[in-house]
Amino acid sequence: MEVSTQIKKYRMNMDLSQEELAEQVYVSRQTVSNWETGKTYPDIHILLLLGSLFHVSLDQLIKGDAEIMKKEILITEIEKFNKYGRIFTALLILTVISAVPLSVWIGVYALIPWGILFGVTMYIALKLERIKKDNDIATYKEIVAFTEGKHLDEMERQQELGKRPYQKILLMFASAAIGFLVSYVLMWLFLS
Repeated sequence: MEVSTQIKKYRMNMDLSQEELAEQVYVSRQTVSNWETGKTYPDIHILLLLGSLFHVSLDQLIKGDAEIMKKEILITEIEKFNKYGRIFTALLILTVISAVPLSVWIGVYALIPWGILFGVTMYIALKLERIKKDNDIATYKEIVAFTEGKHLDEMERQQELGKRPYQKILLMFASAAIGFLVSYVLMWLFLS
């Protein structure tokens, strides 16, 4: 990380020892040493203190670290999106497939476990939608690009923005049709 080099550079420019710097930002000498060796990273409050002490902007202090942090955040978001996507897919399949067998085995009381399963599935769906909203992705192409850690160029982005309303309507009808078809087939199998 660049901030370790920056802290050391600015500290030495001011002729401060690690101990003197530590006293001025209310941390231990070991903490300053860890920052300078890249073992740990100062929190935002300390970065602001350091910027003030060194008379530099936060941008100058963290230099190239902002891009590294953005990449780390993107990777974390992608991993979270993929994890919730797998969970949602499994729960959705289980929700659709379990409706008829549960109702055949336990009758009206099947609504209780099925309702819980449906609620959990919808909760995961909301988490996925939140990630999509936070990262401004909606169309299939945007989702695929996001999960691969890529970005669409501006032309492709505008084309995808135009598709968004149509894809949502199509997705809604396709989901309803698939759910109805699977439920109908399962009901026919169990009642035959």
